[in-house]
Amino acid sequence: MKSISAALNTHLNQEVTTLATCWKATLENGTIYGFTSNISDLVISGVTYSASSGCTPTAIASNSDLAVDNLDVIGFLDSAQITDADIQAGLWDFAAIEIFQVNYLDLTMDRLRLRSGRLGEIKTSRQQFIAELRGIAQQLQQNLGQVYSASCRADLGDARCKVNLAAITVTGSVTIATSSQVFTDSARTEADGYFDNGLMTFTSGGNIGLSMEIKTFIADVFTMQLPFPYAIALTDTYSAYPGCKKRFIEDCKTKFANAVNFRGEPHVPGTDQIMAVGGV
Repeated sequence: MKSISAALNTHLNQEVTTLATCWKATLENGTIYGFTSNISDLVISGVTYSASSGCTPTAIASNSDLAVDNLDVIGFLDSAQITDADIQAGLWDFAAIEIFQVNYLDLTMDRLRLRSGRLGEIKTSRQQFIAELRGIAQQLQQNLGQVYSASCRADLGDARCKVNLAAITVTGSVTIATSSQVFTDSARTEADGYFDNGLMTFTSGGNIGLSMEIKTFIADVFTMQLPFPYAIALTDTYSAYPGCKKRFIEDCKTKFANAVNFRGEPHVPGTDQIMAVGGV
């Protein structure tokens, strides 16, 4: 049940209202953005809600069966606040969102809270973004527990894997910048494929602090799974650690000498053997 102030309740019961929809985004790095459907900026509780990057929330649908709330927010990419590069860099991933309405002629009436949650999938096209807002019920849709598999279920370096990432992390700098997805470090001496499925993090340059998975490493050339959002330049520095393809022999035992912590079942019979006629 939503609670509102008596003054706002009285305003809502009038034949004509002066309401504006606002949404507040709090990124995981602590940065706060505010946007409003009003024709001019609003300042609410010290946060400026900008009208220059107008946004339009779709109709809100809630169900009694704990289904995920249905709500998208559509807006324009604004070079000053929301950029395609920032979205591609993951800065908006899992941002906390609060959507509410206020009387823009009298902000002292408090607010009518409409929805809160976190951003899900974000799509960008033609200078426009469409952001999916996932409510609290989304967490009830997550699968719990594990299913046995031939490959490892741990992530390299986590509490179950126990590989010391600091010991296998290397640093270097760009010597040839082919594109925002491909570059060369001629000082690398590791074998081809050593960094495949690993993680690259830039420590200087336009992409400082951003990470991307490594697709391939061949002849000192790194190819990322996806392009970095900003251009890669010569002498940009990075740190990287090798990848694990979650195989028992090739990776856990041979590459990392960590077979004791393998979190899979490589010796479980396959489907063909399980379904075979007895004695065959």
